[in-house]
Amino acid sequence: MPKISDVASRAGVSPATASRVLNGKSTVAPELAERVQAAAAEMQYRPNGLARSLRRRETTVIALIIGDVENPFFTSLARGVEDAAHADGYSVILCNSDEDPVKERRYVDVALQERAAGVVLSSAGSTESIGMLRDQRIPFVAVDRPVEGAATDTVVVDTRSAAAAATLHLLEQGYQRIGCIAGPAGIATADDRLAGYRDALRAANRRIPARLVRHAEFKAAGAKAAARQLLDRRERPDALLVANCVMARGVLEAMAELGLRSGRDVGLAAFDDDPWTTLITPPMTVIAQPAHDLGLIATRLLLSRIADPARAATTSTLHATLIPRGSTER
Repeated sequence: MPKISDVASRAGVSPATASRVLNGKSTVAPELAERVQAAAAEMQYRPNGLARSLRRRETTVIALIIGDVENPFFTSLARGVEDAAHADGYSVILCNSDEDPVKERRYVDVALQERAAGVVLSSAGSTESIGMLRDQRIPFVAVDRPVEGAATDTVVVDTRSAAAAATLHLLEQGYQRIGCIAGPAGIATADDRLAGYRDALRAANRRIPARLVRHAEFKAAGAKAAARQLLDRRERPDALLVANCVMARGVLEAMAELGLRSGRDVGLAAFDDDPWTTLITPPMTVIAQPAHDLGLIATRLLLSRIADPARAATTSTLHATLIPRGSTER
């Protein structure tokens, strides 16, 4: 791989002059700049981005740390981050924490070592990760899930109200024993959706029996086991609100094994409008979240924070949309 000194030699200029040209400085005579650029093109010279960033103590790379890269919600969010970053000349490193605070902390450490310009973080709950970012004064934005402690830029969806609206929809359809398969306790999005479910039942003067609620990881396998516990019993729920579509796949597997069909035997509504939800029979009622917009807004806030570290922190709250389909029609 050619070095800047090789380019300088071919162009007949000093390495310092070649460096100024290749770094976009305008203090070089036009004819010299043309010779340097021509030599760089002929030799297929590529600048060493890491070395350059170490000299400048900055990079044009941001880190995105999310809970589950296989979850289409996070895939869409990541695309929003990449779209906004690319538009401003930044690149994105994608880090998958698997909802593991230890793994999340490791990726934060990588971002610090690589001198990332900033971090977009959907936290798995590691307070140590947040402390590391703050101690090193690395700009970051909390996306999808707020973080505790000092104020930071945050972009979330009001999933509590959305869960309440979905539960109310199930009540209006005539379902009597509505259960909830929530995500892991202690994760903000899981807690909010369970709280919205309870809000709607309370507002309708319905009992909130603990036996109709199960917590599970945000995975199909955990939700399948939870659904079996709820549905393989005499007094099973006649409808379920599920924390996301990845979990809903597990619920549908459990229902199929038990000979149950959504809409006919069990009403089913879940967060996120994954593409497959319209391809099954009956199509599934969903609560669609603006995941791409979450990523866009979070990244724009991060870039603003990088440009102006003293700017006051803001919280942006987006809204989800209930899309009724056949899985909740009685």
